[in-house]
Amino acid sequence: STTLATLVPQCSKQVLIFLLCQFVASFCLLSFIQGSRERRMNLQCPLQSPPGSVNTTEVVPGSTGKQEHQLAIMLWTWPFHQPFPLESCPPLHGDLNCHFTANRNLLPSADAVIVHHWDVQGNPRQLTQIHRDPSQRWVWFNLESPSNSHNLGAMDNLFNMTMSYRSDADFFTPYGKLEPLDEPENFTIPPKSKMVAWAVSNWNPSSRRVQYYEELKKHLQVDVFGRQHKPLPKSQLLSTLSQYKFYLAFENSQHQDYITEKLWHNALASGTVPVVLGPSRKNYERFLPSEAFIHIDDFPNPQALAQHLHSVASDEARYREYFQWRSHFRVVHKFSWINHYCKACQGLHVATAYRTLPCLAQWFLGNPQ
Repeated sequence: STTLATLVPQCSKQVLIFLLCQFVASFCLLSFIQGSRERRMNLQCPLQSPPGSVNTTEVVPGSTGKQEHQLAIMLWTWPFHQPFPLESCPPLHGDLNCHFTANRNLLPSADAVIVHHWDVQGNPRQLTQIHRDPSQRWVWFNLESPSNSHNLGAMDNLFNMTMSYRSDADFFTPYGKLEPLDEPENFTIPPKSKMVAWAVSNWNPSSRRVQYYEELKKHLQVDVFGRQHKPLPKSQLLSTLSQYKFYLAFENSQHQDYITEKLWHNALASGTVPVVLGPSRKNYERFLPSEAFIHIDDFPNPQALAQHLHSVASDEARYREYFQWRSHFRVVHKFSWINHYCKACQGLHVATAYRTLPCLAQWFLGNPQ
């Protein structure tokens, strides 16, 4: 006969088998649900989907391809909470023009709304609760890098157009640009008496640019200005930097097309040679002649870069080669806020359709080029 002693192990074994089967079944079910969720997300946000390729274009009601009336454009916030005169844009093509307002009471009647990301990133849910006219276009405006832009995912499915330093944005608003001269002009290199300068306000010891500088300064003299370093008033910035042969145009983060005033204003406008740390050389060459700058990636280490700078600085003819392009181009580096908004005005006037951007975050977070 079966004893109690033999029944207990058998029951324990059956319980263990039952629990094991339950665990396996639960794990499979969870994996299936997670996989389905990921497949749905991939359908909504296909990998590397730029705004221009989103197939959700809708025609703006009443659009004829050339709007004759004045567009009403609302600024959802003042950029960085700093008001400025809301001047009207000059006529773009005939009678095309825009009226800008920061009065949110006029939201229902606005043709377009421009949202500056920095000012809404702390509370993005507020935007999703707004009643929006189907024909109203929303423009996402951001000049900060992805590393300094928060809650990007909350911006998906909210906007029709983008305005950014990214060259693939709907409205391209770079920090600077080169304009060809009508006729060649002689460029006078400012007198140079010093070697290398760097003006930096955000000093982060763990950042790539500070770590690179720490190695570079072991091999040549670098004068650093800004917080925690030598003071340099804005009124004296260009005149001071013009005395140096080289300027470290080191970006605070490396992203596609993220080339800021560190190059356009601090280096090029002061008449010095920029040494750049940012996106790839190929990316810089989309906006600058290859001989207009020195890229750190051209050298295996900071010591090799320092040797190159010493060599160029001691050879006047070689140094002048970095300025030959200036006889054919001028540097444009000052853009007021109204300049940026007028760029949107121009684009909105000629736009005949708008689209929904389901994957704005994925586009903006693209890999550095």
